[in-house]
Amino acid sequence: MSTPVGPGQLAARMGIQSGFLVLERGFGDDSDEAIRKEISQSAGSELLDENSQEVVDLVMSWWREDDGDLTDELVDCLTYLSESGPIWLFTPKVGRDGHVEPSDIQDAAQTAGLSLTSTIPASKDWTATRLVARKSGRK
Repeated sequence: MSTPVGPGQLAARMGIQSGFLVLERGFGDDSDEAIRKEISQSAGSELLDENSQEVVDLVMSWWREDDGDLTDELVDCLTYLSESGPIWLFTPKVGRDGHVEPSDIQDAAQTAGLSLTSTIPASKDWTATRLVARKSGRK
């Protein structure tokens, strides 16, 4: 089992910089407040919610197995993102309520036109998966 990223290191591993606009989706009672606080502090601003009209640098989505259609969620996340921004999908770890199988994430990402680039243990209960838009080889 992998060790979670140390306190204060997650935002750096996620590539969050001061001045980033970060939109959060899927917040729930089980979402990790320490993760939210660290990301907000690193970005230097409050997390935006789904009602935002801003184009953001990064979307973080809390996702659980019973939340609906993951492909639809990922497509919705893309509508907020700048061209080069990633989606960070936070899912419960194996053995936790709401765990999402990695193969389900991979399938949904491919259908949504995304590539899975990395997965990190974000906390004792959550795994973070980085997804980015696939680059088109055509001009």
